[in-house]
Amino acid sequence: MKKRLMGLMLMIFCAAFVAGGCAKKEMVKEDETLAQKEPVVTAPAAPEPVPVAKDAVVKEDAVKDASAAVVSPFDTIYFDFDSYVLRQDARDSLDRNYQWMKNNPGETVRLEGHCDERGSDEYNLALGEKRARAAQNYLKSLGIPGDRLSVISYGKEKPADPGHNEEAWAKNRRVEFIIVK
Repeated sequence: MKKRLMGLMLMIFCAAFVAGGCAKKEMVKEDETLAQKEPVVTAPAAPEPVPVAKDAVVKEDAVKDASAAVVSPFDTIYFDFDSYVLRQDARDSLDRNYQWMKNNPGETVRLEGHCDERGSDEYNLALGEKRARAAQNYLKSLGIPGDRLSVISYGKEKPADPGHNEEAWAKNRRVEFIIVK
């Protein structure tokens, strides 16, 4: 009886092995067929360079990849960990951003609040909004009308630096200024 059971188990194992091998061959054939049917896609032509305004500043982070270069007349402002209090360097940058907005009264600007990766999604969305609102309130106190400023928070979803250390996190705790078309 033991021999019979062993023989039966051996036959089941062999059948499973053979069936498994056949299924893989069919999958490979199917994948090869799909690959043959896929259209060949060529890369799009490189975009034309964007003309740079005389008073524009190219953000240092954007220089890493020339195709992603962002030209902005604004300074990005940065914050301490777990804070939305404007430091003196942030106020100085906001003063420069104010001058540009004062000289370009027809432009509307979106203030985008960002955080580092630490903390929950909900917490960082709220903190990013508080940071953007702090910058918005400062600009309004200088005389920029509120209808020229909008606020959005991305929390930790769009890091400037994907690193996982204090140097990267410091770059991610920021408010960026975007001209709204």
